[in-house]
Amino acid sequence: MAKTQENGLPFNYLSGLFNAISVFFLVWLLWYVFMNPNTVLKLYTPMYGFALVVTFVASILIISTVADFYPFQTRESVQSRVARGIYLTVSAIALTVFVFYAFFWGFIGKFGVAYFSPQSIIAGGGVGAEFFVARENACTAIVYYLTAFIWMTLFWKTGFGSWPWKADHRGVAAWSRFFTIFFFATIFFSILFHPHICYLFYPAQTKAGVAPWWDEFAGTGSAFFSLGLALCTLFWLIAFDLLWENKPFAQIAGRTGGAFWKGILVFIASSILGIVLMYILTRIMNQVWGEPFVGGQYTDGPDFRYIHAGEIGGFFILAAFILKSYFNNFPNIGGIWLRGAIRTVLAVAGGIGFYAFYYSNLATLVLAKVPGFGQPGDTPLVWTFMFVSVIMIQMDFFEGWPLTKQPRK
Repeated sequence: MAKTQENGLPFNYLSGLFNAISVFFLVWLLWYVFMNPNTVLKLYTPMYGFALVVTFVASILIISTVADFYPFQTRESVQSRVARGIYLTVSAIALTVFVFYAFFWGFIGKFGVAYFSPQSIIAGGGVGAEFFVARENACTAIVYYLTAFIWMTLFWKTGFGSWPWKADHRGVAAWSRFFTIFFFATIFFSILFHPHICYLFYPAQTKAGVAPWWDEFAGTGSAFFSLGLALCTLFWLIAFDLLWENKPFAQIAGRTGGAFWKGILVFIASSILGIVLMYILTRIMNQVWGEPFVGGQYTDGPDFRYIHAGEIGGFFILAAFILKSYFNNFPNIGGIWLRGAIRTVLAVAGGIGFYAFYYSNLATLVLAKVPGFGQPGDTPLVWTFMFVSVIMIQMDFFEGWPLTKQPRK
């Protein structure tokens, strides 16, 4: 038994370790059933499985963060954490199916933007109008859009919180927050991802989207540049929220008179640190693999270097969630600057550990993944986000059960 939890009860680090190991094997079981290319459902194509996992993460965030559990009962009015966790999980699965198949494939892709639906891509004809390729392209577009949505959701949570709807009814706040995040996510998607998707097809949809504006300075027209940047920035948003306890931004908001300036500062700080992180990671890759060049295959391609930086950021994110959830945000000593810095170092070290595992022979055997670093059929973010989604369900939907205990009333 050691340092107390947020609920005032002591935390058992041995139980936390056992819980983390149990979740690891649960994720392996889910991977075996849903993603393993040699077993049951074989959804890992990889973009089809990737899009479904990202949609599931987005659905969890819509319920827990965007809607703040509206219209479900509040935590205080629910007797059983297990029952609450089950129906919230079922709700997230149902929302995933609706968003993916009904909203993107059946509505937006059918009546609005064709590249969100494989059926619409096939109906349009041309190069790539074959079901597997069309589905991969449609799923790529969904991944990009929902990445922007997740980015804006976590930014709003860390930066603005419940502002400016603190005094409003739960329903008003939930819907207002949803449409605000949806609005900004659409803008970021249109600028950072849409141009690349328009150039996935031949001939390029030049009247629907401009040429990727980052091509000249990034060395690639691929939106892997934007995706890598978004994921590196997401790590810092999550680090601010989980590891740094939303400080020092909370104190700054108190001194400046409101959450608005806090949100602006969080956006600027996370964006700058995200750029710095991606720059450092790509520089390290350049030292290991040499300078990338246009047309380079696998590890030599600039597009791979950017997405790989984002994948490494994903490992850091997973480690941050594990440190917060299963090790009580260790350490809990000293001022926030000291413990926040130590936690960030531990998250980076843990992320490097996950990186080493994922690219080891053991992961090749356990996950049936493609060996090597720069293979086109390998997307480690699928495994990472699946792991994170299970942690989020346990912590947010089941309120930490069975790891965390509730105080007796």
